[in-house]
Amino acid sequence: MYETSDLRKGLKILHEGKPYVVTDCNFVKPGKGRPFTRTKIKNLATGAVLEVTFFSGDRIDRPDLEEQTMQYSYMDGESFVFMNTETYEQVFISAEALGEQKGYLVDNLVCTVLFFDGKPIDISLPNFVVLQVTQADPGFKGDTSGGATKKATLQSGLQIDVPLFVGEGEWIRLDTRTGAYVERVKK
Repeated sequence: MYETSDLRKGLKILHEGKPYVVTDCNFVKPGKGRPFTRTKIKNLATGAVLEVTFFSGDRIDRPDLEEQTMQYSYMDGESFVFMNTETYEQVFISAEALGEQKGYLVDNLVCTVLFFDGKPIDISLPNFVVLQVTQADPGFKGDTSGGATKKATLQSGLQIDVPLFVGEGEWIRLDTRTGAYVERVKK
């Protein structure tokens, strides 16, 4: 059990039987009445955001969460298949549950899969991934003022902005936290 004084950004809690992560937390001590903590919490399974107020002395449950290091194997219909590298057990996660993260998945990428009550609900990607550019328009001479960019499509189908000098077939490093181009990579 957590106390309200334990609440902080990034803490995983159980609220109304569902796992949430605290995204914003503000302690308020009014002139009259009990002090309280106003929070924004995000559902780990659905991504829905709630605003919840916890009063001093309230107890908050801990969720039954487990993290496992798993490797992305392949896509099976509308599900993505991850394999535990130690037990070779496979789990299926829907494309809807992964959201935008599915654009960074490439074969054999090692991720952390979050389980709630034995069911996979979310993944944590490495901070950087390397993907190949499959389609990019050519950059034109003279378009370089102000750090110009162009759209490029990557091997996973993700579209991002890249500098004009990046061409088709090149490998680039992306920051998965921001979705931004970082650098070219030789492979």
